[in-house]
Amino acid sequence: MPPRLAVLTDYPDEGWPSMDLCGDMLLAHLPPNLVAERVCPPFRRRFSRLPVLGRRSAAFNADRLLNRFIHFPRFACRAVRQFDLFHVVDHSYAQLVHALPAKRTGVYCHDLDAFRCLFDPSADPRPSWFRALARRILTGLQSAAVVFHSTAAVRDDLLRLGLVDAAKLVHAPYGVAAEFTPEPSDPLTVPWLDAVRGHSWLLHVGSCIPRKRIDVLLEVVAAVRRRVPKLRLVKVGGDWTNEHRERIARHGLEQAIVHVQGVPRAELAEAYRRASVVLIPSEAEGFGLPVIEALACGAVVVASDIPPLREAGGSAALFAPVGDIGAWANVVEQLLANPAAAPPRADRIAWASRFTWQAHADIIAGTYLNLVRGSSL
Repeated sequence: MPPRLAVLTDYPDEGWPSMDLCGDMLLAHLPPNLVAERVCPPFRRRFSRLPVLGRRSAAFNADRLLNRFIHFPRFACRAVRQFDLFHVVDHSYAQLVHALPAKRTGVYCHDLDAFRCLFDPSADPRPSWFRALARRILTGLQSAAVVFHSTAAVRDDLLRLGLVDAAKLVHAPYGVAAEFTPEPSDPLTVPWLDAVRGHSWLLHVGSCIPRKRIDVLLEVVAAVRRRVPKLRLVKVGGDWTNEHRERIARHGLEQAIVHVQGVPRAELAEAYRRASVVLIPSEAEGFGLPVIEALACGAVVVASDIPPLREAGGSAALFAPVGDIGAWANVVEQLLANPAAAPPRADRIAWASRFTWQAHADIIAGTYLNLVRGSSL
């Protein structure tokens, strides 16, 4: 009988589409020589069910901690006898390794954000309880038999900081889901894009956490609009912070932005196809999944000039210095005036075709099968 693999996924309730996608794609593409099953308990709501208090973000965050550090580990511990191997899809759940047979468990490390407060506390100051939880996650990652990663940049950081033994590291790049193609399989209507019909518009896909540099995104939009007043921004995902709202109001961008969440992949792909330019101004990434998704749809991409995004976009994307609003605005203005200044569309599509979820799943499956056989990783 093929080995049984438990795929421990994020709680969908937490709303991290990229992590949900990684779990879904892995389960959909694993070969038949592994019997894989999703393992994720129901999300228990304690604080967020309370009247008044439950509506606050702090209540939901308290529930997240209870579920991640108490309920899920207990659930995982009870499931141990049902499986031969265990795969933790998201490194920020690596505390689960403490409840599993570590020598038969792997973790996918997407980036080092969860550990930044430990190795760079001046850049990410946190209270002692937060650092203790981060260390619990990190020691789980370090205990695992194998650590998968998406880019050489993540590998280099893990080794430079001495966080993981090189012998445990396995490169398993992401892929592009079937919806992300240059042409839709069927004609598609996307009502939330009607507001930008007939305009040039920029697209950003992702959360609003600090490293995504949404401040830069908004400043670039405001700067370009001084010369292209009808320019619009479509923002998919994330919640504006108070600082973002203030910046939007200061630049008078309220009517120039379409902000949506929970977008199906088919609609997101259509947004990539229609966008004038896709912007990825992050100051740190583990990979940058929107880069290859956008390129697969034939979109023009401008990304921050950092190693992970260079690795994802290669010669098919354009790059600008992190946080340099003037440089970003100049690139965007040039592309709006002359779309031919971007790498050829055929090259963009060809580059993205290098990344497949099947290859991702095959690498992970092969690694676990070697683990079962007792081969070196």
